[in-house]
Amino acid sequence: MLENNIMFSACQKLNMATMHGHGKGKSRSHAPKSEKPYWLKLEAKEIEDLIIKLAKEGMTSDKIGLVLRDSYSIPNVKSLTKKKISKILKEHGIDEGSLNFKNLQKKEENIKRHLKSNQVDKTARKGLQLTQAKLHRFKKYHNMY
Repeated sequence: MLENNIMFSACQKLNMATMHGHGKGKSRSHAPKSEKPYWLKLEAKEIEDLIIKLAKEGMTSDKIGLVLRDSYSIPNVKSLTKKKISKILKEHGIDEGSLNFKNLQKKEENIKRHLKSNQVDKTARKGLQLTQAKLHRFKKYHNMY
C-alpha cells in the first residue's frame, strides 16, 4: 500500500505542469523575427503598395497575408511596416468589411448552385444555413437593412 502511494505521488509530480493546460512542455511555434530578412529587397512603402494592389483585386486581408508570404517571401507585414494589413487598408480607404460581405454572398451562391444538382447533400445544406446566418449577423451588425 505504501509503495502504491509513493508511485502515485511520483506520477502526480510529473503531470503537475500540464494539469490545467493541454500542452506537454514549452515547445511552441514562434512568430518570425521582427528584423528584416536579408533576402527581402522590398521597402515598407513598396509592401504597402503591393497590399493595396492585391486588395483592389478583391482579396481580403488574410488572403493578402498568405499571398505575400507564399509568393513574395514576406514573413510578417507588421514587423516590416509597423502596421497590420487591415490598418494599411483602412488608411487608404479600402473597406475590408465590404470585401468580406461580397465573399460571403459568393459563398452562399456557390452552395445554392451545388444544392441544385445535389439535393441530398445534407452537409452542404447545413453549410448554407451557417453561411446565411453569418450574412444575417453581418448585415445586422453593419446596419445594412
